[in-house]
Amino acid sequence: MERMNLNKIPGPHPVQPADIHPTAVVHPSARLGHNVVIGPHSVIGADVVLGPDCVVGSSVLIEGRTHVGRNNRFFHGAAIGCEPQDKKFAGETSYVEIGDNNDIREYCTIHAATGEGEKTRVGDNNLLMAYVHIAHNCHVHDGTVLANAVNLAGHVEVESHAIIGGLTPVHQFVRIGQFAFVGGASRLPQDVPPFIKVAGNPVEVAGINSIGLKRRGFDDDELRNLKRAYRLLYRSGLNVTQAMDKIATGCELSTNIEELMAFIRRSDRGIVR
Repeated sequence: MERMNLNKIPGPHPVQPADIHPTAVVHPSARLGHNVVIGPHSVIGADVVLGPDCVVGSSVLIEGRTHVGRNNRFFHGAAIGCEPQDKKFAGETSYVEIGDNNDIREYCTIHAATGEGEKTRVGDNNLLMAYVHIAHNCHVHDGTVLANAVNLAGHVEVESHAIIGGLTPVHQFVRIGQFAFVGGASRLPQDVPPFIKVAGNPVEVAGINSIGLKRRGFDDDELRNLKRAYRLLYRSGLNVTQAMDKIATGCELSTNIEELMAFIRRSDRGIVR
C-alpha cells in the first residue's frame, strides 16, 4: 500500500493548515496536513507529523516522534507517542508510525519503541476501541479490530484482519496470525496461528474462524482445506512436527496453507495448544 510522503508536508505550519481549537497547544514545529482538525485541550508535540484529513478530538496527547498518515481519528483522551513503559529505555531516538484510516478510540495508548531507530507500528484501516494499549515495538498490521481494553505487551505482532475480544492481555513477543479470532477476556501467552479461533483463560482452540473467513471471501473449498489442516494440527493426537508433515502431504498447498505452515515454523514462543 502506497504511503504518504511525509517530507511533502510543509513545516512549520503551512498556510491554513488546520482547524485548531483555541485551547489546543500545537508546537510550532509540528507538521500538519490540510484539513486537520485539532480539538479542545489537545496537545501536539514538536516532532509530530499529522497527515491530511486527520481529526484529533478533545484532550488528546500526541507527542514524541510520531508520524501519522491520512484520515485518522483520535478520540477523547488518547495518548500517542509517549515514552515506553520499559526499564531498558534510555532516551534513544525511536518512533511511532501510524498509517491511514484508523479509528483510535477513547483513552487508547500507543507508546514509542525501545531501541535506537526502532518503531511501534500501526497499519491501515484498524479499529482500536477504548482503553486499548499498544506497548513499545508492537506491530499491528491492517484491518484489525482490537476491542475495549485489549492490552498488548512489548514486541507483540498482530497480523492483518485479526480480531481480539475485549479485556484480553497478550504476553510480550506473542504473534497473532492473520484472520485469527480471539474471544474476549482471554489470556494469550503463546502465538495464535492464522485462521483459527481461540478463547478462554487458560486459552483453548475452538476451530477455524469460519464466519470471519466467509465474510472475507474465502470459498468453500479453501475452508475445507483449512479445516483439514486444523484437524491434523489440533485433533489428530500428533505433535506439531508430525502434524506439519501430514499437512504438507494431506492438504492442498494453497497460499493460505503455506502461510499457516510458515507462521508455525517462525514461532519462537510456540503456538497455543
